[in-house]
Amino acid sequence: MNTNTVTRFAPSPTGYMHIGNLRTALYAYLIAKHSDGTFILRIEDTDRERLVEGATDVIKTTLQMTGLEYDEGPDKGGDHGPYVQSERKPIYMEYAKKLIDMG
Repeated sequence: MNTNTVTRFAPSPTGYMHIGNLRTALYAYLIAKHSDGTFILRIEDTDRERLVEGATDVIKTTLQMTGLEYDEGPDKGGDHGPYVQSERKPIYMEYAKKLIDMG
């Protein structure tokens, strides 16, 4: 069992990256790397009405250009996927059903 730290940066593609996003990504990256852990990019795409076309690509490019290379993400795969929030719905439904069944 891997007990290393796993952190994630989970921006919403409802706008472009700003300094606050970059700061959050930097903290998550540094915490993971300090402990030889895993830094994950997960896209929080559930607000479909405010989705900005191309924002996900800008997020990925910005991380790459600033040296914040993620270990797992939508285009890399890994143990903690899916990495796009809307693709995680079946997982949440499974656990919601278990909770309902438990009463």
